[in-house]
Amino acid sequence: MTTTTESRHPSTALADSWAMLRRNLVHITRSPDTMVMALALPIMLMVLFVYVFGGAIATDTAYIDYVVPGIVLLCAAFGSSTTAVSVSSDMTDGVIDRFRTLPIARSAVVNGHVLASVVRNLVTTAVVVAVALLMGFRPTADPLRWLAAIALVALFVLALSYVSTALGLLAANPEAAGGFTFAILFLPYVSSAFVPTDTMPTWLHWFAANQPVTPIIETVRGLLTGTPIGDSAWLAVGWCVAFTVVGFAAATTLYRRRTSR
Repeated sequence: MTTTTESRHPSTALADSWAMLRRNLVHITRSPDTMVMALALPIMLMVLFVYVFGGAIATDTAYIDYVVPGIVLLCAAFGSSTTAVSVSSDMTDGVIDRFRTLPIARSAVVNGHVLASVVRNLVTTAVVVAVALLMGFRPTADPLRWLAAIALVALFVLALSYVSTALGLLAANPEAAGGFTFAILFLPYVSSAFVPTDTMPTWLHWFAANQPVTPIIETVRGLLTGTPIGDSAWLAVGWCVAFTVVGFAAATTLYRRRTSR
């Protein structure tokens, strides 16, 4: 009989989530190749765009200052793929059956994956920013703007982590889970991450200017380098909150359905 329950005291459910977070962080430390890939891809793209394409792309600021906020968001998108695969692996390798026999809150399993994803992605983002500073990135932000930028990136990572967890639960296997996150990986490329949206063809410009990632990038860019933010900040927070709510609802519902069979 399954003893997993959602009626546990909130403090106990929080402790369960903390235990699952530690479990997932241990798995991350035992798979250093995953962290290396999560770091290598964004850094390689940053080097490619700055040193190969940067001289041919006109922006109002130094190109490295323009592109780093986009790379930061791309780093989070890469990390989301890892989260989906990790969740799907848990669902297919039998460990969930073990969790179902334990008196833990069902939400703890989902929250553990999400929190581990946030920690992992913030660490990789910090390393990417450090490399960018070595390459010549020169932000003008004061401490308050740095905190605001970090908070927005953390909110974006939280939103992507819940969405990715839901995709991992929806997929039949880890390979499919990785494929489901393709749309998330694709969005930063068709945004203002690497080139201004007004340089794109008319039919693509509208999508790039109005899709969720662009206002988030514009806000992070404005906070770090002083470019105009306008109404991008409200749109950025709104998109992140919306995706967090939808992702959380989808993830918890899918997990409940899959563990009640």
